Amino acid sequence: MNADYPRSLAILGQDLLARDKEAPLNFADWLANHLADFQLPPFLPDLARLEELVAEVGRLDLDLAPSPEGSMVNPTLRLAQFSWQNLVPILAGRAEEGEPGEQLVLIWRLASGAVRYKNAGPRDLLALKLVEEHVELAQVAREHQVTLAYLDRILERAEQEEYILVPATTLSRDPSVFKANDFISAKHLSSSTFTLQWHITQACDLHCKHCYDRTSRQAVDFEQGLAILDDFRAFCREHHVCGQVTFTGGNPLLYPRFSELYQAASERGFQLAILGNPTSPAVLAELQAVQPLEFYQVSLEGLAGHNDHIRGPGHFQRSIDFLAVLQEMGIYSMVMLTLTRANQNQVLALAEILKDKVDLFNFNRLALVGEGAQLLSAPTESYEEFLERYEEASLSNPCMGRKDNHLNALFARQGNASFGGCTGYGCGAAFNFVSLLAEGEVHACRKFPSFIGNICDNTLAEIYHSPAARKYRSGSQACRACEIRAVCGGCLAVTHGMGLDVFTDKDPYCFFS
Repeated sequence: MNADYPRSLAILGQDLLARDKEAPLNFADWLANHLADFQLPPFLPDLARLEELVAEVGRLDLDLAPSPEGSMVNPTLRLAQFSWQNLVPILAGRAEEGEPGEQLVLIWRLASGAVRYKNAGPRDLLALKLVEEHVELAQVAREHQVTLAYLDRILERAEQEEYILVPATTLSRDPSVFKANDFISAKHLSSSTFTLQWHITQACDLHCKHCYDRTSRQAVDFEQGLAILDDFRAFCREHHVCGQVTFTGGNPLLYPRFSELYQAASERGFQLAILGNPTSPAVLAELQAVQPLEFYQVSLEGLAGHNDHIRGPGHFQRSIDFLAVLQEMGIYSMVMLTLTRANQNQVLALAEILKDKVDLFNFNRLALVGEGAQLLSAPTESYEEFLERYEEASLSNPCMGRKDNHLNALFARQGNASFGGCTGYGCGAAFNFVSLLAEGEVHACRKFPSFIGNICDNTLAEIYHSPAARKYRSGSQACRACEIRAVCGGCLAVTHGMGLDVFTDKDPYCFFS
């Protein structure tokens, strides 16, 4: 018995218990019967009952695997009501005295075997009600005039604490194509986050020489935009993933009702980010007041002269100034460079300039698509050497990121550990992200024509599970037997741009064998 009631016995004292000649059948009841006899603290029986529940839950041998059907209450959970408050702090060693008053306490066991207990607050009880009664969140949000994001946060906290159990993500790689091995962790085979890269407008205040698409596309109106966000939320809940909306374009800030759309996305519980052009501190402040950005990414194409040749006069300095604004406002900043033959020898110099100005600097290889087809790609024959120099420089430059999948080929040759590749899962086209164009077309990747459906005609779930999307997810047949496939797969856009078949041919930059 001593092991089950450590705090109660410490307060009681073993000598008092020994005075009773009959061993108590129920320690809490025994304490209640002897309060006056031994002048015991009146909260002690309730403390013993709490300790008894903690011990009982710790001995439960129940399956804590979540139901694949949806969220469920942890089967070990006990909800107990006590006549005294402050019991949880006493049990945790943070208090000495109880206080009169009703208190609900949650006790449950984690998958690790550890037992947790806490006072049950209104949000805890709401989380349990939402899950136990399978309540429709949208209806609750309307009735109580709260956002879906508010309800999501309540559920997420319960899920993190494990008194609500959630199914694993259903976004998993095809095991016949993607396999874990000594180089690739199983974490690279399933994604708990899905990104909707939403090119909400073709309008842009720049005219870059490598633009993938300058065609005219009529953007969906605001009401259609709300329907898209609702559909995306349904997709995320169905697949048990966290949703991120990355607004881009064109310049997303030129969408006529962008701030309202941003607000609507926030209310639906999505992480939010922007791939765009420099803007004013006032615009940033307005967005931050609604929901802090996960990141804001701008592009630079090399040193000032070359960058401004590609993106327009004065763009380089405007971007550098804007990075300072992001830094001052505490917004995670990213810079992306499109690698070409003309700027390859400027990458490391630019990274050095950005060293203390940006949180993350990355590059993507040019896809010879749209106006970018007029430029020259970086040479394939020296690409491995370029990656070696890039990786060596990154050791002393914390802003230099790893994005290109072929870095994993380099690491595999060197015997170093892998990283997640372009999207955290090698080529993530139609796997952990899709690109949604202004008028509703959905593509596996924005950098080349990869149509998989139209969100105005079908749900995102229908598009995601379509044969076209599955084909892009599988990637090239040429990569199927490769041991680093799950964190590489090359770049389909680059392969396409060089006149090859993305479903049968290897990325021409591949040097791994």
